[in-house]
Amino acid sequence: MALFWHFLLLGCLAVGGVSTVMPDMYRYVVDDQGLVTARQFADLYALAQAAPGPNALWVTLLGMQAGGWAGALATTLGVLIPATGFTLIASVLHAQHADAPLALAIRRGLAPVALGFMLASGWLLLRSVGHGIPGYGLALVTFIVATATRLNPLWLMAAGAMAGIAGL
Repeated sequence: MALFWHFLLLGCLAVGGVSTVMPDMYRYVVDDQGLVTARQFADLYALAQAAPGPNALWVTLLGMQAGGWAGALATTLGVLIPATGFTLIASVLHAQHADAPLALAIRRGLAPVALGFMLASGWLLLRSVGHGIPGYGLALVTFIVATATRLNPLWLMAAGAMAGIAGL
């Protein structure tokens, strides 16, 4: 139940998707509770992102690793209940008041918050893999190429896989 309640609270804060609250998920399941290791956390996230399907699949995998089927159910429902409720409310309000000054202010105010959360999540994943200078260099080059070109991200993933095979 503690896992469910923690993920339910995080689901209420997940502006921009569940990846935005990844740092606190990490803190809770790795640092505070010791349910998974830092490497397992990063591997579960990478595995779920590489698989087709919902972007939040990694939360289910994390719950499964941390507490079996009950953990998978707890983490999944914990993040989906608030997201579903807030989406329903926001959709109705947006349909009725899309151009209201308050609606515009909320959308503009939440964008930098979501971006900051995503950057924190990326930094956390980079640190938890623990590859040192070569890993940070590879991540920086990947970031630059991804933002400066229109190269398909699958090529970047393939290059990262090759670098991992090569031991970087």
